[in-house]
Amino acid sequence: MTTSPLQIEDVIIAYQTLKDIVKHTPLQKDEVLSERYDANIYLKREDQQLVRSFKLRGAYYLMKTLSDEQTENGVVCASAGNHAQGVAYACRALKVPGRIFMPTTTPRQKRDQVKQFGKDYIEVVITGDTFDDSYAEAIHYQEANDMAFIHPFDNEKTIAGQGTVGMEIMNDIDENIDYLFSSIGGGGLISGLSTYVKSISPGTKIIGVEPGGAPSMKNSLAKNEVVALQEMDKFVDGAAVKQVGNITYEICRRFVDDIVLAPEGKICTTILELYNQHAIVAEPAGAMPISALDFYKDEIKGKTVVCVVSGGNNDIGRMAEMRERSMVYEGLQHYFIVNFPQRAGALREFLNDVLGPDDDITRFDYTKKNNKSIAPALVGIELADANDYPVLMERMRAEGFIVDKISADDNMFNFVL
Repeated sequence: MTTSPLQIEDVIIAYQTLKDIVKHTPLQKDEVLSERYDANIYLKREDQQLVRSFKLRGAYYLMKTLSDEQTENGVVCASAGNHAQGVAYACRALKVPGRIFMPTTTPRQKRDQVKQFGKDYIEVVITGDTFDDSYAEAIHYQEANDMAFIHPFDNEKTIAGQGTVGMEIMNDIDENIDYLFSSIGGGGLISGLSTYVKSISPGTKIIGVEPGGAPSMKNSLAKNEVVALQEMDKFVDGAAVKQVGNITYEICRRFVDDIVLAPEGKICTTILELYNQHAIVAEPAGAMPISALDFYKDEIKGKTVVCVVSGGNNDIGRMAEMRERSMVYEGLQHYFIVNFPQRAGALREFLNDVLGPDDDITRFDYTKKNNKSIAPALVGIELADANDYPVLMERMRAEGFIVDKISADDNMFNFVL
């Protein structure tokens, strides 16, 4: 086995630098989740960090280790949001000017927070549709202006800073950890914490969680080399990365026991449950580890489990979309193209004879077509119980309605959602 590019000593040194800078976030036993999975479930609350994300740890530590000569012309970074906030905070605290490149898909809430933390020490540049687009622009600017680049994940100092999450977990828990679930974007967090945790507790299984639409690390490990995704779903903005780091790949190859792909709809369900049942505001990347518990429910029964809630920078403006995605994933929201006969009473028949007593129409787009016997309508139906779907379809057929279901794989689905 090859030597890891990071050692436990590197994390310990980072901890000594950061212990008076970052917040030692709580490790809390969650009684609701523990009862649901018949296990001891603990949440590491990095959503309560100073910038509401673990990213401050790696960003600050890397910048702190740079010399005055290296930061003379300032620093540059690329980020979908959380790393940018960490760099902005560090720029202001260390009085170092910074230029921060962010993709257009970054929620406005994160953009505003970056400016708030950095004040006059930073300049935000919005460019590209993905993190990787912003990264390319940032690298070009950094090289042209001889500035230090603060990498969000593929730097040993960044990884060591993120690893202090693992050190705090091990210091705070009084029992052996059987499973530790952590999100993966570029791989910095899971690389750092797995380096520390595996050194202290080699029997702990490290489970990485990636978005179903952006399986960068899982694909790379499967092919035994770092590979770039050709397409990806950008919904989980904090973890949608086309290509993981070379250093993080090597560490994950050594220490990560498994990677779960969490469907975006499932992540949305988890976000809503965390808010409604636990009073926790988690962003999509922060909710992923808890989303993965369902896929490990048999293995974790009776075990001690830690989930890292990596961030809580969630834009309230996205909640309607998240609810919609959750409803679709849970089988409660469905969309159809229904061909209605162009005669009086057709819609009334649909409402009376097809819809169940607890079904609700959430969308109805229809335009009467002259000189045609039938006309299509876009119909959204919300069910009270996912098991009612087969019965609904049977009633549609029995009443003679010609119906086409719009599936999640259909291009039109993006229009209705």
